[in-house]
Amino acid sequence: MRILLVEDDFNLAETLAEAITDQRYVVDVASDGESALDYIKALDYDLLLLDVMLPDFNGIDLCQQLRSQGYQMPILMITALDTVSDKIMGLDAGADDYIIKPVDLGELFARIRALLRRGSSTPPILEWGNLQFDPSTYEVSYSNHTIHLTPKEYSLLELLLRNGRKVLSRHAIIDSVWSLEDPPEEDTVKFHIRSLRKKLKAAGAADDFIETVHGVGYRLIKIDS
Repeated sequence: MRILLVEDDFNLAETLAEAITDQRYVVDVASDGESALDYIKALDYDLLLLDVMLPDFNGIDLCQQLRSQGYQMPILMITALDTVSDKIMGLDAGADDYIIKPVDLGELFARIRALLRRGSSTPPILEWGNLQFDPSTYEVSYSNHTIHLTPKEYSLLELLLRNGRKVLSRHAIIDSVWSLEDPPEEDTVKFHIRSLRKKLKAAGAADDFIETVHGVGYRLIKIDS
């Protein structure tokens, strides 16, 4: 899941981005409305976390602009303005929810999960053969053996499961699993794939549960029907 955080307070943006990344989301950060529009045109986001007060134009105007252009991703507004009229203005502009500064991280995570569930048409449990993956609880198991993954391994496995037999290049994996501000070298993808295969094998999966399509990328093993 990819989230765009639009916040001009550098320290707050850094703190929120780090905390949200720890929850296994990929986070990009924009410091103003124009940058946010550029990000949104370039990538598909599952959720927009939008500050109301921005240096170029405010979050209310940005929200209205996005909705008028047909963007349907959930929008969670962050604001220090906590009057009823402020909230009504944001909701009328097309926001899905509101959270007040100072932000309580537990509440923020709960609101993000609720909005992503509301807008999701994907099944709650992802399965591939004997592998089960629950995006709502971060639980992964193979033949009832629990597998403990790092946040990046978790994001990588989720990406592979959502694409099944579609081959994903290393470049496509980097674009999906890492933020735009901190893309790794392609060898980093190989390292994480190798680690993920090891953990799957230890739980009973085949060596090639994640197949390498040489010169192209990676996909999941074919499951016999």
